[in-house]
Amino acid sequence: MDRTTLFVDVLLPLPVAGTFTYRVPYDLNPSVEKWKRVVVQFGKKKVYTAIVVNIHSTPPKNFQVKYILSVIDAAPVMNEIQFTFWKWISSYYMSEIGEVMNAAIPSALKLASETQIRLNPDFDGNVDILPEKEFLIVEALDIQQKLTLTEIENIVEQKKVIPIIKSLYEKGVVSLEEEIKDRYKPKTETYIRLSRDYKNDDQLQPLFTELEKRAFRQVEVLMAYISLSGFGQGSEKPVKQAAISSKVKSPTAAISSLVKKGVLETYQTEVSRLEGAEATDEVENIELSPDQLNALSQINTGLSDKKVVLFHGVTSSGKTEIYIKLIEKAISLGKQVLYLLPEIALTTQIINRLRKYFGEKVGVYHSKYNQNERLEIWQHVLSESVTSSKYQIILGPRSALFLPFSKLGLIIVDEEHDYSYKQYDPAPRYHARDGAIYLASMHNANVVLGSATPSMESYFNAKTSKYTLVELNSRFGDVQMPEILVADIKRETREKTMRSHFSGFLIDHINEALENKEQVILFQNRRGYSLRLECDTCNWMPECKNCDVTLIYHKHNNQLKCHYCGYSRRVPERCDACGGTHLKMKGFGTEKLEDDLAILYPDARIKRMDLDTTRSKFAYQHIINDFENRRIDILVGTQMVTKGLDFDNVSIVGIMNADSMICFPDFRSYERSYQLMAQVSGRAGRKNKRGKVIIQAYNPYHSVIRDVIANDYQSMYSSQILERRNFNYPPFYRLVYVSLKHKDARLLNEGARELAIILRDQFGNRILGPEYPLIAKIKNLYIKRILIKLERDDQLLNNKKSIADLIDKFHSQAIYRNIRAVIDVDPV
Repeated sequence: MDRTTLFVDVLLPLPVAGTFTYRVPYDLNPSVEKWKRVVVQFGKKKVYTAIVVNIHSTPPKNFQVKYILSVIDAAPVMNEIQFTFWKWISSYYMSEIGEVMNAAIPSALKLASETQIRLNPDFDGNVDILPEKEFLIVEALDIQQKLTLTEIENIVEQKKVIPIIKSLYEKGVVSLEEEIKDRYKPKTETYIRLSRDYKNDDQLQPLFTELEKRAFRQVEVLMAYISLSGFGQGSEKPVKQAAISSKVKSPTAAISSLVKKGVLETYQTEVSRLEGAEATDEVENIELSPDQLNALSQINTGLSDKKVVLFHGVTSSGKTEIYIKLIEKAISLGKQVLYLLPEIALTTQIINRLRKYFGEKVGVYHSKYNQNERLEIWQHVLSESVTSSKYQIILGPRSALFLPFSKLGLIIVDEEHDYSYKQYDPAPRYHARDGAIYLASMHNANVVLGSATPSMESYFNAKTSKYTLVELNSRFGDVQMPEILVADIKRETREKTMRSHFSGFLIDHINEALENKEQVILFQNRRGYSLRLECDTCNWMPECKNCDVTLIYHKHNNQLKCHYCGYSRRVPERCDACGGTHLKMKGFGTEKLEDDLAILYPDARIKRMDLDTTRSKFAYQHIINDFENRRIDILVGTQMVTKGLDFDNVSIVGIMNADSMICFPDFRSYERSYQLMAQVSGRAGRKNKRGKVIIQAYNPYHSVIRDVIANDYQSMYSSQILERRNFNYPPFYRLVYVSLKHKDARLLNEGARELAIILRDQFGNRILGPEYPLIAKIKNLYIKRILIKLERDDQLLNNKKSIADLIDKFHSQAIYRNIRAVIDVDPV
């Protein structure tokens, strides 16, 4: 036994600073290794899975070190580059590295003492083969349905229970609570093969002669097997039992008979839970237009020069085909490719297009997959043998950034302007676009940022030669840009031509589209039925008891609901303030539009795509497939319908309320509203006909609407960049929000004033606030916000460190210790 005294520094998935040192028991010296998971006790009772980031022989001086309890893995679960990336995320976005770890690794790799253990529903009850301590746990689970790790420690009277649980798990005796919720079972396929006694023609021939007389179906099964397996042709291929059904009608009884006779054997093989597909076309067959070829050439030149290209191509210009060419080039060099998308909804269409050319090399990683499916992708990406790896191309939202890439060659950030790339809660509050650029620099990889409406920051970086700018201003196949028209709601309301929330102008165009068997998309950036309920007598509105917001009415369950904390209540029959019965619905969301459309168009097939209708794993896919296959006439949706979807039969797109986006009190509201309207406009008339976009607005002459009509991104950019330069906003300055939260409004006000004074002593007039945000209370916590503007210079890192130190100084005062400070770097 190796008697060297070793210590490990481990990282825990907790919001605590730095790493923690533990001693390695002598018997674990051979198995401990960097980037493996180990089980450690943290605090008095809690047990966590930690990752080893350093091995050394220097004992800590100021405290008694604990031992690690066990080593979980046979091989590392991450790599050095990943850890360096985590440290950058932690430093830049002012979060703890444990928070980054918690966000980065799949839940299947995390095991804490709060995790609950249950008996596996498939366990046959045979406990004879179990050692004593495993038997005690099973016996306890018979009495009590679930146990925590702490409870198991008490039952077996030892701290090192993870190896026991791992053994029970591998034997199929227990399952983790998360797996019970997901109803996960390993996916298996039944295969058949010839038994050893019938492996040659001499043995098979008499069998065929005998079976032909009285069991012809069994002969058919054997012939089908021989055909599918290639028996007698050198090498036998495995044959799925289900494949026999494609050649023989109702073969189950015949297969069972042949198994009983010892002619065939059946066996189970575990297969991937992830869908695979064969490539059906070659990338060489993609014919690019002259404009696309020119753009591709410029991108390749730009990548060899600056490594980051901003690809500004109008909607339907054929950006995806160019991406496919770039992907093929990267994987031909043995590199991995990361294709980032802002929404899970987009993966359905894009994955079909990529798999057409790359087949099983394409993998998908997102939150709708259960923990085991995500872990399978993680393990494939970690594989060093990239050329033989099943998933060289990874498609996913921002979380895919944390996968353990080792040979990353290209990152494509599609719809790079989208605010879904920003993580809000919990920490780390990172931006996937900026993270992708840093990650690529670590791998010496290329980055392509693609969008029809680039973010101001990216366009500024391209204009100032930090990135290469490539523009594609024509639609593929010379399809015309949509005709954009404005419906003046103010005038139509005055003339009484509005029907519910639809202008007469929009109704006429929907009628025309439906008569021509064409499809319609309607965009409203609010879900729910009604935005508020209001008393006509005293103007009272039902509010959330936990948050500073009015409750939104949802018709499908007849409830008023808060979208921030989930609180709900029944719809009141009377006003809570004056007792009046004149309660009216004000405002409208997607659910109300769906309801009104059913009245206006009883024969039309209407569907809604928002958070409420897309909670299940394949809900996006079903709606998108139905719309593609023309089983839906009118699709109503929130931002989900604006992002990169490609439908060839949409002739009308309606934007229901442009003013609510434009008039939002935020310095980015003009940029954001332009992007949303231009993106949703791009869904119209994409293949063979010029589409129309109807924008409903009270102020049809607003500059943003005029820019959308003219498809003039430059005009919007020029006006906004001037304002931002004058008032010290991004891209000229970096912003840092410090949000303070506490349940006591008075203490919060005092603390916010105190912190603002501390910060102003160092940063002067670069501090704005403290002020209440638009929503001043969420989940019973009052919120005050301080805005810090920092110059984009080499002092940025030092300034962030100063902010962190000053917040620590603020928290050192006992009275303010319980005020929570949330830091958001580069908020959007």
